[in-house]
Amino acid sequence: MSYAVVSIGGKQYRVREGERLLVDRLKTDEGKTFHPNVLFLGGDGRADLAPQSATVTARVVGHVLGEKVRIGKYRPKKGYRRHTGFRAKLSQIEIEAIGAGKAAAKKEQPTAKKEQPAAQEEQPAKEEAAKGLPKGYPEMTIAQISEAVPGWRRPMLEAALEYEQEHSARKGAIAALESALANKEENG
Repeated sequence: MSYAVVSIGGKQYRVREGERLLVDRLKTDEGKTFHPNVLFLGGDGRADLAPQSATVTARVVGHVLGEKVRIGKYRPKKGYRRHTGFRAKLSQIEIEAIGAGKAAAKKEQPTAKKEQPAAQEEQPAKEEAAKGLPKGYPEMTIAQISEAVPGWRRPMLEAALEYEQEHSARKGAIAALESALANKEENG
């Protein structure tokens, strides 16, 4: 099940499709739809922080008043008593759809139809990456790279640096590789 964290009226809500929420009064009319700001998109083992093309569609079901809050003030032994109340103005919304934008939907369709050619395209890329790179380098994290760099030979470092500059461009990995190459030059 997918879910999203949206910002409505300065507050954050975790929402799912079909869910109804009471939020602070919105300017949108009853029955109209709107798209709140999406802060996080998750579910099905995936997470996307600050998604660029994700949208959440919500419909305003109605405008209602919240429960009455009674407020009483008094001063003992003086006969001073004041009572007042407050009812928050709220809007009830229903989440109609959670999903990625049109660009992400178009990207997913071709890969789902052609699984076999996509696997064939990955093999040359892996063979290309394997030339001079340490084993499993593309899957390594920056921390793993930083730990392993001192034990690599100069050709491996150069190949890894070239790979980073062409593909990933991870600043931490590039810095670790450049400093290791500088150390190799100093030590001979």
